Amino acid sequence: MINSLAGLPAFLSYFVVGLAAFGIFTLVYTRLTPQREAQLIREGNLAAVTAFLGALVGFSLPLASAAANSVSILDYAVWAFVGILVQVLAYFIANATMTGLHEKITAGNVAAGLWGGGLALIIGILNAACMTY
Repeated sequence: MINSLAGLPAFLSYFVVGLAAFGIFTLVYTRLTPQREAQLIREGNLAAVTAFLGALVGFSLPLASAAANSVSILDYAVWAFVGILVQVLAYFIANATMTGLHEKITAGNVAAGLWGGGLALIIGILNAACMTY
Protein backbone atom coordinates (compact mmCIF):
# COMPACT_ATOMS: atom_id res chain seq x y z
CA MET A 1 0.00 0.00 0.00
CA ILE A 2 2.82 2.44 0.84
CA ASN A 3 4.37 1.95 -2.62
CA SER A 4 1.07 2.82 -4.26
CA LEU A 5 1.28 6.26 -2.64
CA ALA A 6 4.85 6.92 -3.76
CA GLY A 7 3.67 9.21 -6.55
CA LEU A 8 1.40 11.28 -4.31
CA PRO A 9 3.88 14.16 -3.77
CA ALA A 10 4.44 14.53 -7.52
CA PHE A 11 0.69 14.34 -8.16
CA LEU A 12 0.00 17.03 -5.58
CA SER A 13 2.74 19.27 -6.98
CA TYR A 14 1.47 18.99 -10.54
CA PHE A 15 -2.15 19.35 -9.44
CA VAL A 16 -1.46 22.53 -7.45
CA VAL A 17 0.55 24.06 -10.31
CA GLY A 18 -2.27 23.10 -12.70
CA LEU A 19 -4.92 24.71 -10.50
CA ALA A 20 -2.78 27.84 -10.18
CA ALA A 21 -2.32 27.98 -13.97
CA PHE A 22 -6.06 27.49 -14.43
CA GLY A 23 -6.72 30.36 -12.02
CA ILE A 24 -4.23 32.60 -13.80
CA PHE A 25 -5.77 31.78 -17.17
CA THR A 26 -9.26 32.53 -15.84
CA LEU A 27 -8.10 35.90 -14.51
CA VAL A 28 -6.30 36.80 -17.74
CA TYR A 29 -9.24 35.75 -19.91
CA THR A 30 -11.89 37.57 -17.89
CA ARG A 31 -9.76 40.74 -17.81
CA LEU A 32 -9.12 40.50 -21.55
CA THR A 33 -12.75 40.22 -22.61
CA PRO A 34 -14.93 43.31 -22.33
CA GLN A 35 -18.02 41.34 -21.26
CA ARG A 36 -18.49 40.28 -17.65
CA GLU A 37 -18.60 36.50 -17.93
CA ALA A 38 -19.58 35.73 -14.34
CA GLN A 39 -22.47 38.19 -14.36
CA LEU A 40 -23.73 37.05 -17.77
CA ILE A 41 -23.53 33.40 -16.74
CA ARG A 42 -25.45 34.08 -13.51
CA GLU A 43 -28.10 35.78 -15.65
CA GLY A 44 -28.42 32.65 -17.78
CA ASN A 45 -26.68 33.94 -20.92
CA LEU A 46 -26.05 30.75 -22.91
CA ALA A 47 -23.74 32.53 -25.36
CA ALA A 48 -21.46 33.64 -22.52
CA VAL A 49 -21.47 30.15 -20.97
CA THR A 50 -20.57 28.57 -24.31
CA ALA A 51 -17.75 31.01 -25.07
CA PHE A 52 -16.28 30.83 -21.57
CA LEU A 53 -16.49 27.05 -21.28
CA GLY A 54 -14.88 26.69 -24.71
CA ALA A 55 -11.98 28.83 -23.54
CA LEU A 56 -11.65 26.90 -20.26
CA VAL A 57 -11.71 23.49 -22.00
CA GLY A 58 -9.43 24.87 -24.72
CA PHE A 59 -6.91 25.72 -22.02
CA SER A 60 -7.37 22.58 -19.93
CA LEU A 61 -6.46 20.26 -22.83
CA PRO A 62 -2.93 21.65 -23.34
CA LEU A 63 -2.56 21.93 -19.58
CA ALA A 64 -3.28 18.21 -19.28
CA SER A 65 -0.93 17.43 -22.16
CA ALA A 66 1.82 19.48 -20.54
CA ALA A 67 1.33 17.63 -17.25
CA ALA A 68 1.56 14.27 -18.99
CA ASN A 69 4.64 15.17 -21.04
CA SER A 70 6.68 17.49 -18.84
CA VAL A 71 9.93 16.35 -17.27
CA SER A 72 9.74 18.59 -14.20
CA ILE A 73 7.47 21.00 -12.38
CA LEU A 74 9.34 23.94 -13.94
CA ASP A 75 8.89 22.42 -17.40
CA TYR A 76 5.17 22.02 -16.65
CA ALA A 77 4.86 25.63 -15.50
CA VAL A 78 6.59 26.90 -18.65
CA TRP A 79 4.27 24.88 -20.92
CA ALA A 80 1.25 26.03 -18.90
CA PHE A 81 2.34 29.61 -19.61
CA VAL A 82 2.61 28.75 -23.32
CA GLY A 83 -0.94 27.36 -23.11
CA ILE A 84 -2.16 30.66 -21.68
CA LEU A 85 -0.49 32.61 -24.49
CA VAL A 86 -1.99 30.36 -27.15
CA GLN A 87 -5.50 30.72 -25.69
CA VAL A 88 -5.05 34.50 -25.65
CA LEU A 89 -4.20 34.19 -29.35
CA ALA A 90 -7.38 32.12 -29.83
CA TYR A 91 -9.38 34.92 -28.23
CA PHE A 92 -7.92 37.47 -30.64
CA ILE A 93 -8.59 35.19 -33.63
CA ALA A 94 -12.22 34.72 -32.62
CA ASN A 95 -12.60 38.44 -32.04
CA ALA A 96 -11.01 39.31 -35.40
CA THR A 97 -13.11 36.86 -37.37
CA MET A 98 -16.55 37.89 -36.08
CA THR A 99 -17.46 41.55 -36.04
CA GLY A 100 -18.98 42.66 -32.75
CA LEU A 101 -18.32 39.31 -31.04
CA HIS A 102 -18.50 40.70 -27.51
CA GLU A 103 -21.64 42.70 -28.11
CA LYS A 104 -23.28 39.62 -29.63
CA ILE A 105 -22.26 37.43 -26.69
CA THR A 106 -23.55 40.01 -24.23
CA ALA A 107 -26.82 40.14 -26.18
CA GLY A 108 -27.14 36.36 -25.87
CA ASN A 109 -26.34 35.44 -29.49
CA VAL A 110 -25.61 31.72 -29.11
CA ALA A 111 -23.94 31.52 -32.54
CA ALA A 112 -21.38 34.10 -31.37
CA GLY A 113 -20.76 32.17 -28.17
CA LEU A 114 -20.31 28.95 -30.12
CA TRP A 115 -17.94 30.68 -32.51
CA GLY A 116 -15.73 32.05 -29.72
CA GLY A 117 -15.84 28.90 -27.62
CA GLY A 118 -15.45 26.62 -30.62
CA LEU A 119 -12.36 28.41 -31.90
CA ALA A 120 -10.86 28.31 -28.41
CA LEU A 121 -11.51 24.57 -28.24
CA ILE A 122 -10.10 23.88 -31.72
CA ILE A 123 -6.94 25.87 -31.00
CA GLY A 124 -6.65 24.17 -27.60
CA ILE A 125 -6.82 20.73 -29.21
CA LEU A 126 -4.11 21.69 -31.71
CA ASN A 127 -2.03 23.20 -28.91
CA ALA A 128 -2.35 20.05 -26.79
CA ALA A 129 -1.31 17.83 -29.70
CA CYS A 130 1.72 20.03 -30.39
CA MET A 131 2.82 19.69 -26.75
CA THR A 132 3.34 15.94 -27.10
CA TYR A 133 6.80 14.78 -28.03
